[in-house]
Amino acid sequence: MSKRDYYEVLGVDKSASEADLKKAYRKLARQYHPDVNPGDKEAEAKFKEINEAYEVLSDPQKRAQYDQFGHAAFGNGAGEAGGFGGGFGDFGDLGGFGDIFDMFFGGGGGQRRRGPAKGADLRYNMEVTFEEAAFGVEKDISIPKTESCDKCEGTGAAPGSSPKKCTRCNGTGQIQFAQTTPFGRFVQSRVCEACHGDGVIIENPCFKCGGKGKVRKTAKIHIKIPGGVDTGSRLRVAGEGEPGDRGGPRGDLYVYIHVKPHKTFQRDGNDVISEVKISFPQAALGDEIEVPTLDGKVRLKIPEGTQSGTFFRLKGKGITDLHGYGRGDHHVKVIVVTPAKLTEEQRALLLKFAEASGENPAGVERGLFEKFKDAFMG
Repeated sequence: MSKRDYYEVLGVDKSASEADLKKAYRKLARQYHPDVNPGDKEAEAKFKEINEAYEVLSDPQKRAQYDQFGHAAFGNGAGEAGGFGGGFGDFGDLGGFGDIFDMFFGGGGGQRRRGPAKGADLRYNMEVTFEEAAFGVEKDISIPKTESCDKCEGTGAAPGSSPKKCTRCNGTGQIQFAQTTPFGRFVQSRVCEACHGDGVIIENPCFKCGGKGKVRKTAKIHIKIPGGVDTGSRLRVAGEGEPGDRGGPRGDLYVYIHVKPHKTFQRDGNDVISEVKISFPQAALGDEIEVPTLDGKVRLKIPEGTQSGTFFRLKGKGITDLHGYGRGDHHVKVIVVTPAKLTEEQRALLLKFAEASGENPAGVERGLFEKFKDAFMG
């Protein structure tokens, strides 16, 4: 199969300057690179053809030969003469095309030396009672976390020794190298493989931490839970997370709150809601009863004629405001209970009450009603 004209491949004419060739090649290389077109055989072939054309035309001597003799100047083709047998991952003897491709598409000029890094944050799930959430509480918790090794003071080197400056990168943590590419000469940096970017080598590791400078421990931490927290509240304890790397600050500890349900109280914002049951006589005649609150039992006056479902407000007996704005209220819902069973005396009295009210309850026989009427009214 005959080869296409190299100028046609790059989309330039024969008078194209070196800059024109480079611009055309750069554009086409981006478009047809196999990394951009994975699995596309047509793009792969096109990319190889573009490389072959540019390898010849970018070299003044090869270009002159091509202009005079065409493809015949290179026998079986420039691909063999120019050394493109290395595949698409490398750009022959012109350097790693993968690195150049990274420059074009955001890979950058290599990794820099790793500087100080903040330690990882930790999470702790804490369960508190309804009362503890309402008023606040202080607790001691134990959590496993990483601490600086006390034997080597975090250096990783055995006592009496110290880390040595990496001779490969001269303590910089990075290796610089130059590449000559079709677009010019580039200087790039990579993390030093010998010291992994730390700039130092530990020749005599600490026996306790194995040269890491850190050990796992169980730490006891005192936590202050403010009043007003609720399920889902998150508390940040600064500096109680994992230690940082290379002199970086410690991470933080985040405490996530879960409030246990209460058997009597329900929460509505900063308010507390509860129910209390009273009898029909208490509702009709009025009474004074004891009701439970977060502060203990308090007296609540039930006025005459109270209806079932009525709410009574106990001001300031609710939950502490998380931001310090006092406390909410306690709302007591009164439920009037209808007795399930009556004694004969209770039944008679209720019938008398019904007659006085002009009522004749359904289901009560008239004869029986009259008997009770005679018995109690003569």
